[in-house]
Amino acid sequence: MNITLPTTLVLQALARGHHYGFDVMDATGLPSGTVYPALRRLELEGLVRADWEDAAIAREEQRPPRRYYALTGEGQRVLAAARGRYRMPADVKRARSLKPRPSQS
Repeated sequence: MNITLPTTLVLQALARGHHYGFDVMDATGLPSGTVYPALRRLELEGLVRADWEDAAIAREEQRPPRRYYALTGEGQRVLAAARGRYRMPADVKRARSLKPRPSQS
């Protein structure tokens, strides 16, 4: 899998505790058209796992059920390698102002 800067930002957001799509979007500043396809690809590649929350919780909070994502062990290894490839912002929310630039090794 080609690990791009947006994909790395999604992985980093998950690692920092942002576990559902809208939360990842908010943390990274990336649009839904980037975040949700990335999450699907990451799940297919085995880098994240996903589970639906209990529908009763969503009903109680009067919202649709959320799909929660978590890094797998392989996802953590890929994130560690990707962090070395890109200059990552200390604050994930700064990501929206960054242009993808591989770091100079």
